[in-house]
Amino acid sequence: MFDAFAGAPLNHLLRANVWARDALKPHAGKTATFRCLPFVTRLTVLDSGEVTPATADATPAVTLTLTPGLMLRVAARDDSMWRDVIIDGDTALAGTIHHLWQHLRWDAEEDLSKVVGDTAAHRIAESGRTLQRWAQASGDNLAHSFAEYWTEEQPLIAAKQDVTRFTADVDLLRDDTARLEKRIELLHKR
Repeated sequence: MFDAFAGAPLNHLLRANVWARDALKPHAGKTATFRCLPFVTRLTVLDSGEVTPATADATPAVTLTLTPGLMLRVAARDDSMWRDVIIDGDTALAGTIHHLWQHLRWDAEEDLSKVVGDTAAHRIAESGRTLQRWAQASGDNLAHSFAEYWTEEQPLIAAKQDVTRFTADVDLLRDDTARLEKRIELLHKR
């Protein structure tokens, strides 16, 4: 059931982007399995470059395993998360999936214009972008405020300069201890 849910929106994006279907066509007939327990999604690439839910007997050409934490990074569009995905199988197909993930975008304004018209769709989309910028700025400000509170007002975490000074002091103490041990050795030898 989840396969069909994932396939429909993905096919909508693929139909709107010829380049994306062309990228998938060389992998026609191959099945990709996406695992983020307890969910498993299996999609097979069609000759047209679109995808369909895999049959029960389909052998996956590639399996991409993600943790729930990685799924949050996927939602945040953090490209560095791909280093942590466990890939088993066809790396060419995995590379194509990665390329699509990086570049395939939903043009919500275009889809909305078919329902409410171009002008209204543009205004709604612009309002959405403004709201997204505000949410990002608010989140950044909140994180900065918490960090400042926890380092200055209620020292729950150490400030960067304090950690740097502490590690320098530890290094100095280690060097002084090593010199003292050498001196003690020399005194014992006399």
